[in-house]
Amino acid sequence: MNLEHVDVLIVGAGLSGVGAAYRIQTSCPNKSYAILEGRSDMGGTWDLFRYPGVRSDSDMFTLGYPFKPWTHAKSIAGGDAILRYIKDTAQQFGIDRRIRYNHRVESASWSSEDALWTVRIRLPEGAITLTCNFLYMCSGYYNYSAAHSPKFPGIDDFSGKIIHPQWWPEDVDYRDRKVVVIGSGATAITLVPAMADATSHITMLQRSPSYIAALPAVDPVADKVRAVLPEQLAHSVVRVKNAAFNQGLYQFCKRAPKLARKLLQSGVRKEVGGTIAIDPNFTPTYNPWDQRLCMVPDGDLFEAIKAGKASVVTDQIATFNASGIELTSGAQLDADIVITATGLQMVAAGGIDLIVDGERTSPGAGIVYRGLMSSDVPNFAWCIGYTNASWTLRADLSSRFVCRFLNYLDEHNYDYGVPFVSDPNMELRPIMDLTSGYVQRVISFLPKQGTKSPWLLRQNYFLDSLSVKFGRIDREMRFGRKRRVSMRPSVIATAPPTDVPA
Repeated sequence: MNLEHVDVLIVGAGLSGVGAAYRIQTSCPNKSYAILEGRSDMGGTWDLFRYPGVRSDSDMFTLGYPFKPWTHAKSIAGGDAILRYIKDTAQQFGIDRRIRYNHRVESASWSSEDALWTVRIRLPEGAITLTCNFLYMCSGYYNYSAAHSPKFPGIDDFSGKIIHPQWWPEDVDYRDRKVVVIGSGATAITLVPAMADATSHITMLQRSPSYIAALPAVDPVADKVRAVLPEQLAHSVVRVKNAAFNQGLYQFCKRAPKLARKLLQSGVRKEVGGTIAIDPNFTPTYNPWDQRLCMVPDGDLFEAIKAGKASVVTDQIATFNASGIELTSGAQLDADIVITATGLQMVAAGGIDLIVDGERTSPGAGIVYRGLMSSDVPNFAWCIGYTNASWTLRADLSSRFVCRFLNYLDEHNYDYGVPFVSDPNMELRPIMDLTSGYVQRVISFLPKQGTKSPWLLRQNYFLDSLSVKFGRIDREMRFGRKRRVSMRPSVIATAPPTDVPA
């Protein structure tokens, strides 16, 4: 009996998956596709995280889709607005009708004889199997079912409530409560100003600080451009402008770290106005962009600190006790609620099991080809974004390359392509060059990159754009045709896309 089949199977109905679907149905209109979503709704990260103030730290002109203009006033948007944007995009282009919810991919097995992936999927009522010609993982690199939660000494003695932001309870009441947020990354610096007005006091407790910069939530240049240009053209112009600014800032930080450090700390000093010591609270031990730079829209964190509603403590936890946290300095932080913004867990391509022609492998075992495919794995891609810029800039380029690849196969009568490393002595290095804890904890389980194209994962949108549009598809790529003739599989019924621009 034939299994249900699609040409392209997209895993994940978040920002990346919806964008990938748009590219498939517009650039490869002859391909059938479906989207499998392990959760009960679309949106990915923006549906999962519900903590107060959840927002993007990237502007929506670059985090949004190039084909779907961002029309809201704020360029640094809240989670609700981003989720609505994703859902509106999916509905406008008929993508929402291709999504199958509560379908969690467990494993995928490739057969070169059939040129097919056989994908095992777990549903609440049991397991099913589908087949596809190309498997495209758009599930990001965060583990949605687990987070990084260190076991702090004495934590069981604490009489208050402990919350991890990844599982924010709907019924938590923090009004007039003393709150401590453990962490110094984007989640912590979002939570503190979002909760400050309601709590009796909120403290950000950090072992080591991050680089933080204030920026306006509303882009004044974008407003001027949108006032004089058509909507789509204005969106494109601002997108390029912001991508160029972010790339320039990154290059400046990497090439002149001492000057970048000085300017960033000068900006913080100006924002806080002497209400808090810059050293050690805003003096990281690493260089700018060795870890992600945290953006604070309208300086809201600094405003909460200046108003006396929030404070920052740089110290380490000696132990929890019934009333709060005892620090190694001997100080005590009393708390009714402790929020452990201690980081996320990363996982390669959803952590699925991969089998290629009978041999077990994993998404993290290979070398990354052009930032998305994997060495020795045919017709497979993992969509990931930039670490130094908006996620979607890179994710959209990945989806466009997938479409070029699929069309190349059709034009040359191939059934599959598999990247191969021609230089066995090529130096390898981690796929991410960040020193952040969430990266370093799993670096050995993530795929590697090389030191030369097409194995080098460049953090440069403009160079990558040229490579995606004009790079040779057949570079360090072997192609093949299926060797076994079989009956054409049945195709998943899908509704035609709507309102797709030419």
